[in-house]
Amino acid sequence: MDAKQKITALREELREHNYKYYVLDQPTISDYEFDMKLKELQELEAAHPEFHDPTSPTLRVGGEVTKNFETVAHEHRMYSLDNSYSKEDLEDWEKRIQRILGNVEVEFTCELKYDGASISLTYEEGRLVKAVTRGDGFQGDDVTTNIKTIKSVPLQLKGNYPPKFDIRGEIILTLEGFAKMNQERIANGEEPYMNPRNTASGSLKLQDSALVAQRPLECLLYSVVGNGLSISSQFEVLEKTRSWGFKVPTVAKLCKSTTEVMQFVNHWDVHRHDLPYETDGVVVKVNNIRHQEELGYTAKSPRWAMAYKFKSEQASTVLHEITYQVGRTGAITPVANLEPVLLAGTTVKRASLHNADQIAKLDIRKGDTVFVEKGGEIIPKIIAVDFTKRPKDSQPTQYITHCPECGTELIRNEGEAQHFCPNDVGCPPQITGRIQHFISRKAMDIEGLGGETVELLHKEGLIQNYADLYTLTKEQIMPLERMAEKSAENLVNGVAASKAIPFERVLFALGIRYVGETVAKKLAKAYKNIDALMATTAEELVAVDEIGERIAESVVEFFGEESNVQLVHRLKDYGLQFSLSEEQLQNQTDHLKGQTFVVSGVFATINRNELKKLIEDNGGKVASSVSSKTSFLVAGENMGPSKRTKAENLGVPIISEQEFLQKLEG
Repeated sequence: MDAKQKITALREELREHNYKYYVLDQPTISDYEFDMKLKELQELEAAHPEFHDPTSPTLRVGGEVTKNFETVAHEHRMYSLDNSYSKEDLEDWEKRIQRILGNVEVEFTCELKYDGASISLTYEEGRLVKAVTRGDGFQGDDVTTNIKTIKSVPLQLKGNYPPKFDIRGEIILTLEGFAKMNQERIANGEEPYMNPRNTASGSLKLQDSALVAQRPLECLLYSVVGNGLSISSQFEVLEKTRSWGFKVPTVAKLCKSTTEVMQFVNHWDVHRHDLPYETDGVVVKVNNIRHQEELGYTAKSPRWAMAYKFKSEQASTVLHEITYQVGRTGAITPVANLEPVLLAGTTVKRASLHNADQIAKLDIRKGDTVFVEKGGEIIPKIIAVDFTKRPKDSQPTQYITHCPECGTELIRNEGEAQHFCPNDVGCPPQITGRIQHFISRKAMDIEGLGGETVELLHKEGLIQNYADLYTLTKEQIMPLERMAEKSAENLVNGVAASKAIPFERVLFALGIRYVGETVAKKLAKAYKNIDALMATTAEELVAVDEIGERIAESVVEFFGEESNVQLVHRLKDYGLQFSLSEEQLQNQTDHLKGQTFVVSGVFATINRNELKKLIEDNGGKVASSVSSKTSFLVAGENMGPSKRTKAENLGVPIISEQEFLQKLEG
């Protein structure tokens, strides 16, 4: 096949996929496959400009506009975005930007890329006057009547808004709403919908707006176009439109470099499944509007924006059974046992189901064909159910009521996602789990002792808790399976060496619920020794920086258990470190005890982090926002005006960097 034939074939294939995706809402290939074919066509066209075609899919996104609604031209064209799949793609894009702008400092706004149906809303004098689908980018369908039924779309704006503008966003269906819609359809004997994105898109084209009103659609907004808007940056767009009454997600972040952009990407590649709706990537935009105007557009895309697409591995398989694991805190984790399937180069047999709410939200049942994904996560996750393959005799999942290990009735505290087994002293996985946490690398880091050995020692009756580790002898260990004299000796020596581990890590090792590494350091610094911490109250704990009510109550509850107090006393007797070292104590005072500081602005002789550390080292608490509980606002250059105004209104003293340092000396 010669170049002309290849170009013609690719154009026809991509037009057909465009039609199925944008008009019929029935895509037959993935976004990634489509993008790869489009990229191949772009390269061929660049090499053979003699075969130029103004209707090529590379110059025009989408296909025919549906005729069910009035066709309306966009006053401001709706462009598509170029896609990237690697850090190198982003870095190349940044270099192109720098070449055009002349190596100026460029900031980027990162936002999640919502997987829904694109929409353009026109507002005049604060009132919604028109809603138009994306269509082919030049014109779309007028769906104003249907859009007005979506509760997250304001009909009348508030605040100080421009007289006329268009705002763009995505109409989406939450995962929970989508699952409920399918449950109702199946109950009525109807075919279930395939996915939230296509269902949201199809909803906009329903003839009866009353039917649209019954669907749990949402509108997430992210950009504004118009004349004379007096907005200087994309981040300001997000903040201002939110203040006008639009639903604008708050996860956006301003980044100084592509390295920071990738940190944002990597975070959401892992945590996107915690969101209530689908997202398939991150949109990265040059933040400065003046820079955007200078960069301009290509034939189909803005040069100042790029979509970083998550490339996650997915597969479908059958869920045979849901089993339940018990963690060291008693938390119950449901696990999907799957028909083995190849995913990301490994055979997957199990996947995380998180908790009862996740099972209910996705309506996951035994016997379902499910979609399993492995992206940035280590453990595969079920992301959706193929409702078209659900067995006719399917029954909703009934979450267990009793512990699968010890039979104790489970509890679920208000506001918590997981169920718990309260039998912390008699439930085997909880006993061994606490010991395994105690010996872990970031806690006591005991050499010669692993998780399997802990289970063996417990099974043989040699240990019931982590304090028992310090009574073990070589003679007790040697007769055990896979234990020789040398390995037994290493274990005993490793336990003895752990007595030198510093207080903050011992505190973390105790396994107090919600007390991670960072919190343990905060508590060790604030209380200096275990006796002071055991004697404290929840009210006093909350006064410590970053210690909230939940952590405070957990600490008080832990030391309220006599068995835990006895364990601490035993560990102290064995020689573990339960107070800060002399060196650590020398750098701390109580000069600022009971005082709360807010730090804002740029400082001349000390940076903000050092200033905050000084506050904490001297017994003070650092807060992020001004409130009636704030003792002082330490103000530097370019301090946020809102903090100053709030401090003045509340009568909070505002002191300079020098005044703060003098306060420490005095």
